[in-house]
Amino acid sequence: MNLQLVFIAALSAVLCVSRAQHDVSICTAANAQSCGECIQVSETCGWCSDEKFLQVGESKSARCDDLKSLKERKCDEVKIENPRGEVTILKNKPVTVRVGNVKPKLNEITQIQPQKLSLKLRSGEPQTFKLKFKRAEDYPIDLYYLMDLSFSMKDDLENVKNLGTDLMKEMKKITSDFRIGFGSFVEKTVMPYISTTPAKLLNPCSGNQNCTSPFSYKNVLNLTDDGDKFNNLVSQQQISGNLDSPEGGFDAIMQVAVCEEQIGWRNVTRLLVFSTDAGFHFAGDGKLGGIVLPNDGKCHLENNFYTMSHYYDYPSIAHLVQKLGDHNIQTIFAVTEEFQPVYKELKNLIPKSAVGTLSSNSSNVIKLIIDAYNSLSSEVILENTKLPEGVFLSYKSFCKNNVVGTGDNGRKCSNISIGDEVTRISSLIVSLGSFGVSKLVTDLVNSLGIQVEFEISVTSQKCPSNGKPETINIKLPGFSEFVEVVLNFICDCDCAATGVPNSPECNKGSGTLECGACKCNEGQIGQFCECSQDEVQTNDMDANCRKDNGTDICSNNGECVCGTCICKKRENPAEVYSGKYCDCDNFNCDRSNNKLCGGHGRCECRKCICDANYTGNACECSMDSSTCLAKNGQECNGRGKCECGVCKCSDSKFQGPTCELCPTCPGVCTEHKDCVQCLAFKTGEKKDTCQQECTKYKLEKVTERERLPQPTDEPIPRAICKERDENDCWFYFTLAVQEDDTKQVHVLEKPECPAGPDIIPIVAGVVAGIVMIGLALLLIWKLLMIIHDRREFAKFEKEKMNAIWDTGENPIYKSAVTTVVNPKYEGK
Repeated sequence: MNLQLVFIAALSAVLCVSRAQHDVSICTAANAQSCGECIQVSETCGWCSDEKFLQVGESKSARCDDLKSLKERKCDEVKIENPRGEVTILKNKPVTVRVGNVKPKLNEITQIQPQKLSLKLRSGEPQTFKLKFKRAEDYPIDLYYLMDLSFSMKDDLENVKNLGTDLMKEMKKITSDFRIGFGSFVEKTVMPYISTTPAKLLNPCSGNQNCTSPFSYKNVLNLTDDGDKFNNLVSQQQISGNLDSPEGGFDAIMQVAVCEEQIGWRNVTRLLVFSTDAGFHFAGDGKLGGIVLPNDGKCHLENNFYTMSHYYDYPSIAHLVQKLGDHNIQTIFAVTEEFQPVYKELKNLIPKSAVGTLSSNSSNVIKLIIDAYNSLSSEVILENTKLPEGVFLSYKSFCKNNVVGTGDNGRKCSNISIGDEVTRISSLIVSLGSFGVSKLVTDLVNSLGIQVEFEISVTSQKCPSNGKPETINIKLPGFSEFVEVVLNFICDCDCAATGVPNSPECNKGSGTLECGACKCNEGQIGQFCECSQDEVQTNDMDANCRKDNGTDICSNNGECVCGTCICKKRENPAEVYSGKYCDCDNFNCDRSNNKLCGGHGRCECRKCICDANYTGNACECSMDSSTCLAKNGQECNGRGKCECGVCKCSDSKFQGPTCELCPTCPGVCTEHKDCVQCLAFKTGEKKDTCQQECTKYKLEKVTERERLPQPTDEPIPRAICKERDENDCWFYFTLAVQEDDTKQVHVLEKPECPAGPDIIPIVAGVVAGIVMIGLALLLIWKLLMIIHDRREFAKFEKEKMNAIWDTGENPIYKSAVTTVVNPKYEGK
């Protein structure tokens, strides 16, 4: 189901993207040939049944378009076929609200509302309805205890013998109407599951153990409200035995589910407690014993024993899920800790099932059953029967404490308490009963006391081949009640039922006039069924499809059918060929600003039909002159004409949207500078000709610049000017030209002239500069001399250190020592 919903969402996204790219409806692209085909394309598509709707050359499929386009194409709204789906509630009995201690009868209890609906489905259009559920207080419960009686469960059997009365006491706290039954199972009575020797068939246990003969499944006690009877019968049960470890529990579960009459199931809450300390055999395991026939899912109890275990294989898990769901049985697996992982995986496959840990001797079985029941009853899950092809359901839940679920979570609500909304106000109903307002409060409960609400949307993506109504059921596993939903598919338009067979409009009775178009009889073709397939002469017919005896058939834009051009469709459905010879189209008109017909018209037969106030080949010319008005209210400032909403200036020197700019013109201030100067100060170039050249000036002097009028003070545009005269003085004035061309001038009476230079500071500065420069030069010269002297002295010292004289080599040196040698002494 999730994959289906994802597929629908992805398909919708693709269609939306496609429409965004082409900015057209998918209806025209579908090439629908009848109203019925058209409405199957999308919920947004409609069919124009006006006989005169089509233009020359348009195909029959052009009648199918989105509703907005059909209206724009001048189809009378009365003639637009657009059938819509609807939801009709056929049975709407309110949910049961218990008032005080008055217990309603079982056949009067209603927990789900409404009970039956009829839906009209149009392809792509979801129909949504709300389903309310409220768990009834003190609702009856049937509990069947199915126990493994293989030898390993011997100590467990002892604890179960008193289960009936003890469990009855505990369940009475939940409901006053409780029944309990008991059954047991061992294994198929064939090899290799049990030993088939005569001795082992009588007593399968070894040693001195006294065991009963093996069996597949035995219904020990039908459902009863007598706890003592349960204890008595269970106490008489004996343990049996088998050879392999897995047990034949699936055979037993199948028989308990399908043998409703033998077990005594009522149409109430049904609980099956499955107690074992071993695994299970499932479909296919029967081949070990030579059993190959699949389980038939039928009841085979004779004298409370399952008699066909040797004939039919074990049921599959899927088969069990189906049968448990069909019979609204909620399963509680009470298994030992060793096999918890196995049965928890099984629980994930079986809806409305629970797993509890069974102690080694089943001493905690009552607590396990109570906890498992509370867990199962606190969750509500919606399921639906098989849906017809192309039909999808989506769920949204509004649960307790304002919890909202969507997707998979939209099918269920958790943490549901039994009648907790009612218990808070039931005492109020009783207390107000004496005042005659209990009905008022009961109505309030009916409207506000709903525990769970689901919003279900049903969408059909196509019409079934037979077009006949289909029925689906929406139910809650574990509850016998369900909602019956009858699906009626809208496969054709209402106008199809009023078609005129052999209508004169269709070539004198060659077809049926249906929804404004001809549906040709067999052997006839053409828009009006005017041609016979056997008598069509191609050459003659093609001649009628050539414009002006040309060579191109239908201008190469269509196909010649029965001598009539049927224009071909383009990839973009918004682009259409039309005309008797398909020589017209709505996409080859002139463009402006890269828009067809400037975006201000429509293209018909390659010519633009402009909107109001627009003209031109591409509707590019606006006839609205408001965009040409200048701020002074004049059109183009009186310097040009307004053409196509744009000012065309009469003189090229003027520019701007309203010809207000003149880059090469002198400024207003410069233009009137000389006249203002001569009138105000009797100076300037025009001081001698002021009276002749400067007429129509109305001049007024002001004493301060702040008093000059500002442009915002008056409605007449005013310029603020600052000009320089021949003495380099600045004078300020404002200028406004009135309607009679009179120049109104306000001028500051005293020009602002620059002050003359101060001689003394200048001279003092120059002298001080000269003195400072002289001192600086002297200091530099002195510094250079000091540096030079120091370098010369250092050089002298260096040469002095290098001057070392050798006295033995001095030619003028005379030694003071005289040596006399005795000639007679010759060294003796």
